Formats: sequence, C-alpha cells, structure tokens
Amino acid sequence: MVTVVGIGADGWAGLSPAAQEAVRSAEVLMGSTRQLDLIPATPADRVTWPSPLLPALAGLLDEHRDRDLCVLASGDPMFFGIGITLVRLLGPQQVRVVPHPSSVSLACARLGWPLQHTEVITLVGRPVETLHPAIQPANRMLVLSADGSTPAKVAKLLTDRGYGASTLAVLEQLGGPGERHVTGAAATWAHREVNALNVVAVECHADPAAPLLPRVPGLPDDAFDHDGQLTKREVRAVTLSRLAPVPGELLWDVGGGAGSIAIEWMRTHPTCRAIAIEQHPERAERMGRNAAALGVPGLQVVTGKAPDALAGLEQPAAVFVGGGVTAPGVLETCWEALRSGGRLVANAVTMESEVVVADWQHHLGGDLVRLAVHRASPVGGFTGWRPMMPVTVWAVTKR
Repeated sequence: MVTVVGIGADGWAGLSPAAQEAVRSAEVLMGSTRQLDLIPATPADRVTWPSPLLPALAGLLDEHRDRDLCVLASGDPMFFGIGITLVRLLGPQQVRVVPHPSSVSLACARLGWPLQHTEVITLVGRPVETLHPAIQPANRMLVLSADGSTPAKVAKLLTDRGYGASTLAVLEQLGGPGERHVTGAAATWAHREVNALNVVAVECHADPAAPLLPRVPGLPDDAFDHDGQLTKREVRAVTLSRLAPVPGELLWDVGGGAGSIAIEWMRTHPTCRAIAIEQHPERAERMGRNAAALGVPGLQVVTGKAPDALAGLEQPAAVFVGGGVTAPGVLETCWEALRSGGRLVANAVTMESEVVVADWQHHLGGDLVRLAVHRASPVGGFTGWRPMMPVTVWAVTKR
C-alpha cells in the first residue's frame, strides 16, 4: 500500500492529523525537493524525484515495495497529480490518498468564483496554445502554470487572439505565508516573471474584431491555412455530426489535407484524440500549424500514403476518409481496423469515388447523403448563387 499525501504551500501546519500521521509513520518519503523541505525531520528515508520522473517511477516503487511508502503531492493528488499515475500503475486498492485543498479550490475561494462553472486547463508539460478552445467571450478559466513565465505567455496569446481586454489575476503561493495576487489586463501585462508556484485566473473579454471560434463543428474556412484541400465549412459540420465525437475516443483522419476534420474532432472535448494521415509533407506540416493555432497541439500527424501508413496505428473509434477513397486497399484497411461500434465516414466528390462508396454502402449498409451547397456572391451589381461541388457522404457503423 502506498499512501499519497497532498501538501500545499502552507506546509506541515496545513496538513490534517491523518496526513501528518501518514508522514510520521512512513519508512520512505518520496517527493520533490520543495515538498520534502516542507516536512520536519522524521526517521524516514527521503527520496527526491528524479528527472524525468515517469520513466523511473515504476522502478522506484519496486525498489521500496516492502516498506511503508508515503508519496508527497501538490494539493489534491487526484487533480492533475501523481496520484493518478500511481493508481494507474498499482491499482486503486493499493493506493490510499489523503488530499489537501487543490490550488483550483483555493483560487475559486479567493476569487468568489463558482468552481463548477470555471474551466480548468493545465499548461504543465503542454504548450500555451492548448488554451485556444477555452478562449471564448465572457468565459472564466483557471490556468495551472508550468512556471513563473506562464502568465506572460497567456497574456500574449490572449492579446494575439483579439482578447487583449481580458483580465488576469495571478495567485502565487496559494494558502502559504507568501501568498500574493497580481492583476492586470492581457494587453498591458507587465509582469514578465512571477513566483513559479502560481495559478492564472482569466476572465475573457473579446475585442470587437476578434474572430469567434466556437467548439461546435463548422469553423470558418479561413480559420485554417490551406491550399484548397479543405473540407468546406458546411460539409465539415455534417461530416462531424456523422462521426459523432465522443470524449476519450480516437479518430483517424485519412487524407487529412488541412486537418480540419481531425482538429474540429479534438476541439469538441479535451480528451478527444486524432491521428491525421497525409502523404504530402507540406500539407502534413501545415496541419501541425493549424492544430497549434486552433488549440489542439496534440494532434498526431503521420506523413505517408494510405493504406501503408495506417499499419501499426492505434485502433480507432471513428475513421474519416476524405482523400484516397478510390485508392486500392484504403477503405478495406480502415474498415478492418475500426473497432466494433465504431463509425466510418467517407466523402466522395468525383463520379469514380461515388461509385466506390455506393458499392460499399450496398454491401455494408449505412447512410448515403448528397450535399449541394450554394454560396451567395456578387454577379455584376447583383448577387447570385454559386454552387460548390456536390459531396456524397457515406456514414456507417460497424456492428
């Protein structure tokens, strides 16, 4: 049994009697240098976390498996903390967690914000672009900082996005004797470095010209950098409705082009993942830039030609084939890889690709929908309708 004790900036004095007893009775104490320094002298052997931690963690646990082990964690160990990793490695029956109020709970208490209505994003080990989906008018969010430079990066991202009027409150050393709050507007943020132990509270305020980029599918086409290989806005919205993004599921976007389907899939929920496969290196590189700019830098881009590039990839819950429908073996490989209950959607623009999807629909079932979109545009001094190329959408669930 491993006991995980959450500890805050208030140190030993802030621990409950149960937490203090768990620390006192331990034969081995593990934690960061900062956390261990908050604990008074005890008979326990002290082990400072190595860097990087995760590759060494299983070995450390095995080394001390026959001893009474106590692991120190920041705040609530089950909130973006080491407790989650330990439960995954050892199982919930082998881990006892003694939590401390999290930095998020303390921040909401200081600000008077309702915790259930406050979005929380961690930038520990993640790029600042992760914030993009949460940057919405009037949204409140708490950002868990990686270090003292994070608030300035957040302020710059907000300003560049057209949210320079947003207010920031940096809460340092929450709950400790050195607690301090620094506030200001994103556009005029002057605090380049603050204490490394901080949380950033953001109230988003959009400038009048700031683009609206909601999380629902169907972002404007100009939100993506592309060379014309883009699933257009109206078709994209219908396609994603058929793919039916579910939290935690993985999508294959085969023939990714600008990556719009994979990116919008991931934007629907922080746990949605996607792998985009694209044979042209310049498009693959562009997809990565689009993913970062729209807040899903975790998009995995595979440069290669399907179906060969699909070998060895993690099994998907959904597959979108936007390019290569007529290529030998692509649909066969995607269908075989798809898990039971998974969804496959293929879009066809040419007559040849329509023949292929019609044949597959005849054998496997599913729905065929033909979309014809017209957009208004100037015709001399008047306005007329200009048709886009019709798109046939085949959607099927694997039973």
